[in-house]
Amino acid sequence: MKYTETLNPKKKIKEMKKQLGFDVARILKTLKYIIIIERNPETGYYVGQCKQVPEAFSQGRTIEELMDNMKEAISLAIECRDEELRERYKDKEVFHRELVLA
Repeated sequence: MKYTETLNPKKKIKEMKKQLGFDVARILKTLKYIIIIERNPETGYYVGQCKQVPEAFSQGRTIEELMDNMKEAISLAIECRDEELRERYKDKEVFHRELVLA
């Protein structure tokens, strides 16, 4: 699955880092995601959906291709969530803290 330059997740993550003041890419890389995978019997493609980010789903001819596509899908879904949150809180005084689950 290819995305246009305007949807380039790596570029958007860099922009988010500047806007939010912390390294989103580092946080995304340290998280583990569970991907629910099924094989479509009609097409033979593997279809996946992220358990923690249900709006992130994709497909691939192989599981490896699916997992690569899921990385992009998760990044884009998180980016959309961040944009929605920024819009929701744009006129409010807010702060953020990083929380690490150990």
